[in-house]
Order: sequence, then structure tokens, then C-alpha cells
Amino acid sequence: MVVGYVVPHAGYIYSGPVAAHAYYDLARDGVPQTLVILGTNHTGLGKPIAVYPGGEWQTPLGSLEVDEELGKKVVEHSDIADLDEEAHLEEHSVEVQLPFIQYIYGSRVKILPVVIGIHTPSVAADLAESILRATRELGRDVVVLASSDFNHYEPHDVTVKKDEAAINKVIELDAQGFYNLIVERNISVCGPGGIMTLIEIARRTGAKAKLLKYATSGDVSGDKSAVVGYAAVRVARE
Repeated sequence: MVVGYVVPHAGYIYSGPVAAHAYYDLARDGVPQTLVILGTNHTGLGKPIAVYPGGEWQTPLGSLEVDEELGKKVVEHSDIADLDEEAHLEEHSVEVQLPFIQYIYGSRVKILPVVIGIHTPSVAADLAESILRATRELGRDVVVLASSDFNHYEPHDVTVKKDEAAINKVIELDAQGFYNLIVERNISVCGPGGIMTLIEIARRTGAKAKLLKYATSGDVSGDKSAVVGYAAVRVARE
């Protein structure tokens, strides 16, 4: 049973083929009620942990309803999350996931967009616990998508080595080790809070992680002088 995925959020030409590995796997697992999408705050706007309050998100493929009831419960159980729209303005890390979701499910699922601006293990643990408590209270069948790219704008060989080390910590479900590693080795993962939240959810639900696909932007462009790394990681209970 799938618990969630790490998925990239760059331009589709670069990261789309990697993200497709996660979404193909998700499509084979059935239809969840809600997809909790953990984005990252690139803009500095809004609340530190911003749960979208309600309504719909629109793309050229149609609309997806926000799971307002679940969002309120997540905020209720969290010490730091707030209902907030501002952090989602001009933020792409959630919205680039929507066409994949709509292609698979149409409008049959709801979404809960969350934008994370504080990337620490303690915040990840708080958010993981609040998501789990909320979904259990409401009886929701959810899948969590941690939207993140990996190392940014270093040579291909350097990025691959750094990302391999970081992904190994994800596979080991070691949130603190992942955090320490990216700080100590200056690995510019842009959505570490979402990744650590998914790790904490996995640890609490007895899930395991598996790398589905890794590539860099240089694999697409051919220019390997300064690349960004992308990974699709599956988290599931066997």
C-alpha cells in the first residue's frame, strides 16, 4: 500500500520523465481520496507552514477540489501549521504536480496543498504527526507527495555523488541524518521539509522507501556543467 512519493517539481522537459515514474506507480495503486502535496516555499511569502484553506485549484485540464475538512484537522493538530493562501502565491512546487494527478484521476480525487518554509526535523515531525492524526480521525485514504528537487547548479558528477548520499538517507528513513548530511555537505535540496515529513510518516506507519528513478537536467540538455538532480522515491507498506 502506497504511503507517498518524493517527486520533482522543475520544468517538465527536465524533471517530467522522472516524476512520471512516481505517477505511473501511483496509478497502479488505485484511487486515493486525497493527495496531500507538500511543496516548498521559494518566495518567502505567507505563513511558515501554510495549509491551503479550501476551494479549487484550476489548470488547463480542469479543477481539483481542496480537501478543506482535512486541512482544518491538520492545522488543529499541529503546533505550527496555519490555514494560509499567501504562501501559495507564485509558488510552483505544488501546482506542477496537478496535471499528472488530473491525467490519472481527472477530478475523482481531492488535494491538500501545503507549503513548507521551515525545513527542520522537528517541524517535519510535527507536520507528519498532524497529518496522520487528521487522516485517522476522518478515515481518509491519502497519499503524500513530497515535492522537491535535489542538488542545484553544480557539475553533473558532483551533483550525482551528493544526491546519491542524500537519497540513501531517504531510503534509510533517517530524517535527522538526511538533514545533517545536506547541511554538512551543502547539498541544495530545495524541499527537505517535505521529504523529512514523508520520512516521519513512513517511520510511523511501518513503510519502506525505494528509489524508482534518478536523473539530472544534464541528462536531458546534454550540458553537464551545471545541473539539477531529480529523484522519484516510492514509500509504501508491503
